[in-house]
Order: sequence, then C-alpha cells, then structure tokens
Amino acid sequence: MKNLSWMKTWVLGLLLTLVAGPALANQLERIRISHSPEKTRVVLDMSGKPSFSAFRLTGPDRLVVDLKTTKLKAKLTALEKSSPLIRRIRTSNPQGDGDLRLVLDLTQSASHKTQVLGASPQGYHRLVLDLVPTSRNPSTVAASPGRNVVIGIDAGHGGKDPGSIGPSGTYEKDVVLPIAQKLKAKIDATPGFEAFLVREGDYFVSLDQRSAKARKKKADLLVSIHADAFTSPQPRGASVWVLSLRRANSEMGRWLERDDKLSELRGIGEVISQSSQDDPHLQRTFLDLARENSMMESQALASSMLKQMGQVTRLHKSKPQFASLAVLKSPDFPSLLVETGFISNPHEERQLRDPGHQRKMANALSVAIQNHFRSNPPRDSLLAQRQTHKVQRGESLSVIARRYQVSVPALKQANQLKSDTVRIGQELVIPTL
Repeated sequence: MKNLSWMKTWVLGLLLTLVAGPALANQLERIRISHSPEKTRVVLDMSGKPSFSAFRLTGPDRLVVDLKTTKLKAKLTALEKSSPLIRRIRTSNPQGDGDLRLVLDLTQSASHKTQVLGASPQGYHRLVLDLVPTSRNPSTVAASPGRNVVIGIDAGHGGKDPGSIGPSGTYEKDVVLPIAQKLKAKIDATPGFEAFLVREGDYFVSLDQRSAKARKKKADLLVSIHADAFTSPQPRGASVWVLSLRRANSEMGRWLERDDKLSELRGIGEVISQSSQDDPHLQRTFLDLARENSMMESQALASSMLKQMGQVTRLHKSKPQFASLAVLKSPDFPSLLVETGFISNPHEERQLRDPGHQRKMANALSVAIQNHFRSNPPRDSLLAQRQTHKVQRGESLSVIARRYQVSVPALKQANQLKSDTVRIGQELVIPTL
C-alpha cells in the first residue's frame, strides 16, 4: 500500500508538470498600433517578459519579429487600417516549436527600433516597435525611374515533347503556344507591364530551364500554360495549380545545399549573400520567408485567375490546386500552372483550337494578372510609383497633361503612345516628375 501511495503521488506530480508546462509559455495578449506623421508605434502586450529578435526584409518590405516560447492570444483582424505604413500583420512558422513569428507587411521601406518596457498597471510586459518611413511619400517618390512588371509566359511542352493528344490528333503543344502568344500581346500592350515567352516556337525547353530563364529575365511571375487530359473523354474544365508545401520544403533544402546558387535568387539573393553568408539558420529564415511570400502570392493570383477564367469557360476545379511540379518550384517569385481545359474532351479540344476562344482565355489571364499587380505592385515598379487616369468624354492628351502638370511627350512616353489620340475609357499612366 505504501508503494501504491508513492506511485499515486508520482503520477499526480507528473500530470501536474505536464499541465503546468504549457502555462509557462509567454502569451501575446493584444497588439496596439498608433500612427503619427513621424512614425508608427506597435505595442505588443505580453503576459511575461519577451525574448525576441527582429529584422527587416525587402522585396516586399516586411518586419519580422520572432517571439520565443510564445502563444498568440491577440486578434490580428481589424489591425490593417491602423496605420498607412502597415498593410497587415500575420503569423508565420519559425524554426523552433512553441515559438511565434509575427510578420508586419509594410507599404514602404521603414527603419525600426525596439524596446522592452516593464509591467504596466494591467500587468502586461510591453515590446515596443517603432517604425519610421524612409521616404515621406512612397507612392510618388522614387530613387530611380520605375520598371515594368515582368511576366514570364511558359507554353508547356514543345518540340520532341507534344504533350497530351486530343481525340482528333491535336497536340497540346500546338494549342498552348497561341494562347501564350496572345497573352504576351495583351500584357505588352498594357502600360507598366512587359512579358516574354519561355519558348517562342515549336522546340523543347527542359523544366529546369523554364524556371531558370524566368529568373534570368527577373520575372515577377511565371505562368505555365497547359491543357489537361484524362483516359476518358468525360472530364472537362480549366484549373490552376500552385506548388505544394511538401515540394516547396524539399526545394528549399536543395537551394540551401548550394551556397554558390543562393545569390541567383530573385530579390533575396543579395540579401542572403550580404547578411547571412556564415549563418545557415539566418539563410534558412530568409529563404523560408521568401518562399512563403511567393506561395501566398501564387495562391491569391490563382484564385483571381479562376474567377476570370470562369467567365469564359467551364472550371474543372473552382479553387487553386496543389501539386509537386518542377515548373512551380522557384522560391523567389510566384509561379502558376494553368490548365486551360481538357484536350481529351472532344468539345474542349475544338475550343482550344479556336482562335476566338484562345483570345478569350488570354484576356481572362491578362485581366487577373493586371488586377493582381495593380493591387500588389513591386516596390520599384512603375505601378507603385505612378498613378493612373481614365480618359473621360471631352478630354484630350494636352488637357490631361495640364491637369497633372506633366508634359505631353512624357505622358506619351509613359504610355507608349505613337500619336496624341486617346479614347474614352482608356487608362493612362501618369508619370512622376
């Protein structure tokens, strides 16, 4: 009985330890944001003294705060409009179990300072983050002329690889190239955008070369265009695919194993090379955040594409699908694979061969791409630095130029206009002086 009593005491002690263990974790109870013309202050109210690290990333601009052994109790919703400097606050996945990573997505570049304050009258320990903009008006002030948003368009298969084959013998490679060409024409005709084709004719390009070419061209997006197929003719409809998390993790490991290749990564290669050459953990953090940002952007754009494509064709899947595909593997820019329809379905095979349908499909993809990048422009792009104007009845190019205090030649150059003629409803980019 004595041994049994001892055993009960030991088991009870163990249970109390297991229950009490998690309670020792710090808690982020609430987040308060205040804004002034000089700075934005973010206050994290913690249940205990915080153990943390904070660092900035660019492309896009973010402040990352890692909180050791911390659980999130605060609500992140309704914080986005608290300051014009903060686009949103979200959580991410740090390396340590039980840790909390906050990511502050910023609207522009900003320096930061941190300080820890003692317990408040309410008992909170406070981690204070002060964000100071590096420019007064990021939408109009730029260190250098903005660049076009670059879209890589990859027509699947080609050359010795015909892709799927339709019931009447149509090759997938022969229908996706015209769609890609029409999409390029629409993108190129839009001020602030430019596009390139991964393959311009009927020749073979390896999967690794497709992503490598997009990286070399400094693409902001790679769209791979395909046509689906099945063993029976019944399946129909379009879909959009993004990279699966499992493939993303394995690809990140491959990049980290190749120190000589890290510098090639679009937008973050220089940061990794300069800031973390001798710190593999920091390298992984940079790469992990870049990968996460690309995947989130891919999913958002995929949803927008499906909405537009649903207006011109049937959808096979109404939500983005996840796959372990090589053409989607890049961690440094968003990548999508668009299945424009089932070439194995006789009706959709005829559709995919039809130039009119190809044009509608290209237009749907173009609208989704333009809408996405107008809402989320790269910081160094023309879209981020310039405003637009929709031509109204009775307006001429000279009237619009006077209104915005720019010259007519500058207005024509910014919009690639060969004459002074404008049409009602035309959207013009206004150059920044």
